[in-house]
Amino acid sequence: MGNLRICFAGTPEFAAAHLLALLDSPHQVIATYTQPDRPSGRGKKLLPSPTKRVAEQSAIPLFQPTTLRAQEQYNLLEGLCPDVLVVVAYGLILPRAILSIPKFGCINVHASLLPRWRGAAPIERAILAGDKESGITILQMDEGLDTGPILYQQPISIADSDTRQSLEDNLAHAGKGALLYTLDNLELLMAGAIQQDNQVSTYAEKLQKTEALINWKSPASTISRTIRAGIGRFPAYTFLDGDRLRIIEATPKANRFEHPPGTIAELGRNGFVVACSNSSLHVNLVQLPGKNVANVAQVLNARPSLFAPGKSFTNSEAQS
Repeated sequence: MGNLRICFAGTPEFAAAHLLALLDSPHQVIATYTQPDRPSGRGKKLLPSPTKRVAEQSAIPLFQPTTLRAQEQYNLLEGLCPDVLVVVAYGLILPRAILSIPKFGCINVHASLLPRWRGAAPIERAILAGDKESGITILQMDEGLDTGPILYQQPISIADSDTRQSLEDNLAHAGKGALLYTLDNLELLMAGAIQQDNQVSTYAEKLQKTEALINWKSPASTISRTIRAGIGRFPAYTFLDGDRLRIIEATPKANRFEHPPGTIAELGRNGFVVACSNSSLHVNLVQLPGKNVANVAQVLNARPSLFAPGKSFTNSEAQS
């Protein structure tokens, strides 16, 4: 397959990594689409997306429409005459009219092995479900949500220690190679595209902050997945002495204690152990309100009795 004229649409770091891979390839990126700048931080300052930063640094024409349904957006894309539109975590719906403009249509890089985990949060949902495998799917886009024919898939394993960030990094690495392979063999892969089995599909609903609240009555392995899935976006949290406490890193253990779930059973310089359902959790990294992430030893230097054995975590401030 010859070099392609590509329009790219994406927003977060995961998308930016794929744009960089395209820029290093023989293919020509003729324009980039990303979401409008969003307010961020306490000052609500408008910040550009990672994809926008890459596009600006590479002097690629950049567009930030609030919707692609307007006629002017149809006219704009049509005037660019792309061979293909590559979509990676863009965040806007592509209407039928847009899908039909590029010569080879629109292809999407999705961070799961479809039809498992269609939707907005496939990485987090895979970790929360305890999946042992994830991967990249390159699909031909249709009007459905991640329902189009599969062009290529690249599986990767999920380690018990993987966090949302580490799994995303691994998927981004796999996705870049899968995308370039697909583009280099696009016509051949389109001819052999595989329809998805809708009956075995699952939906990766966007995470809510309330899902990060730790339920100490769960097994430690389940709590560990909550912690690892929340890294970087919705850190897992609980309450101690009336204060919200984030749990950043912890290891599930088979040890059982007679204490009620949520009770600190043991304390050492390298962490503390919390009783869970038929198991326990060894916690070594935490974050106190208004503070940076710290190991337990650092916290104990300032507050030696904070994690005293016998104290209990709760699931709300009112119970503290």
